[in-house]
Amino acid sequence: MSKPIEKLKKQLIEISEVVNAFRSEAVQVKVVDKLLDAMIEFEKSEGDNGEIFHKKKVDPTINNSTAARKKPGATKVLNQLLSTDFFKTPHSISAISEYCKKKFDSDFKTSELSGILLKLSNENKLRRQRNDESNRFEYVKV
Repeated sequence: MSKPIEKLKKQLIEISEVVNAFRSEAVQVKVVDKLLDAMIEFEKSEGDNGEIFHKKKVDPTINNSTAARKKPGATKVLNQLLSTDFFKTPHSISAISEYCKKKFDSDFKTSELSGILLKLSNENKLRRQRNDESNRFEYVKV
């Protein structure tokens, strides 16, 4: 095991007798919570000398600008679509999902989109209407 884990394990063994002396589990939890808070503050005040709570080192071989980028979430994508002409014509959830896959390279399940679309319709940003032919809901800009 690593040194920080060994150090923490030793410290926990040392305090276990004291903590277990309290009969109330709630008191035990509060004591451990206070001790951990104190340990964190102590480790923070030591700066880089602290062994347990130090920051991860950055690997210089990884391009952090591209590694940190994530695909946008469903809410962000749908809000982007609202600012375009996409919702000028009615679209079903499955059609919206397919468009997001093609345009944004985001493979959203229809269940991920349905709640957000319902919220947008409740906020009067979209109108939800049932298609008579397919008997499915379609969404169009208000």
